[in-house]
Amino acid sequence: MKAVGLYRYLPIDHAESLLDIELPLPEPGPNDLRVAVRAIAVNPVDTKVRAPKAQQESTPRVLGWDAAGVVDAVGRDVTLFKPGDRVYYAGDITRPGCNAEFQLVDERLVGPMPASLDFAAAAALPLTAITAWEACFTRLGISPDGQDAGKTILIVGGAGGVGSIGIQLARMLGRLTVITTASRTESASWCRELGADHVIDHRGDLVAQVRALGLDTVDYIACFNDTDQHFPALAELIRPQGTIVTIVENARPLPVELLKSKSAAFAWEFMFTRAMFRTDDRIEQHRLLARIADGIDAGRLRSTLGEVLGPIDATTLRHAHARLEAGHTIGKLVLEGWS
Repeated sequence: MKAVGLYRYLPIDHAESLLDIELPLPEPGPNDLRVAVRAIAVNPVDTKVRAPKAQQESTPRVLGWDAAGVVDAVGRDVTLFKPGDRVYYAGDITRPGCNAEFQLVDERLVGPMPASLDFAAAAALPLTAITAWEACFTRLGISPDGQDAGKTILIVGGAGGVGSIGIQLARMLGRLTVITTASRTESASWCRELGADHVIDHRGDLVAQVRALGLDTVDYIACFNDTDQHFPALAELIRPQGTIVTIVENARPLPVELLKSKSAAFAWEFMFTRAMFRTDDRIEQHRLLARIADGIDAGRLRSTLGEVLGPIDATTLRHAHARLEAGHTIGKLVLEGWS
């Protein structure tokens, strides 16, 4: 089968940073689906895993953790899907990724693809949808059924992949008042289009801008951009006994003591945790992807597809990685079909 992989971890402008390769067709394990991959999306995790370092691989490493496709074969213990089913998923960072014509993935991490979407629009969703869902409804404890309607959430970094679906989940399912940040006119417009009630500039004074909206504090905070820079402001803005969740690594120790007087909580969200540690609740990712699909098909949610760049090959993937590393994308970058 065709695939795109790497042997060395190189700058993305190096011709060998990602290579077109041929690999054997994998055989599914007991709980695996073998999926014929039709479309993939790229995420910051791809560029971070591929980032330059001295390590070398004796066999090619295949990246990619956002895919939509068709079930080609199933393992003996599979009960949720059958060959021919259209599916979407992010998968497991400890296994070969989706930058291949066929991929093995545990069925408990896979959802039925939204019937109203094509493969490209569906591939834009899984990793960011899982991350945003777990951040909002698992880590922050917001009700996905609207029981916290009217409460406020600040989403830092609303125009990125996670923020784009996070705005929708908080607004359409959580029924919250959504304040989000963006730094450019086009990204602010994107956030409003997705349902944000207020858009402020994360290059400015977050505390002053939120206070200008008539709010001393907010009920929930989701930080999807630059935890180091924003943490002091977020600690000031979170309500007493509230929670801040982040997905962005910090380069220096965070001053978590700023949360003590408020008895506020701080949580990490990493959507690969369940897969990496083989947790007993892996099936929750199947369930939440099914709920996302229902929301898409009912018109309550929309794909965060930004642009389809071309077919799945090393040249197009190198271009996609370079775009992500430049840091100015709106929505998700998707590749579809095999060249």
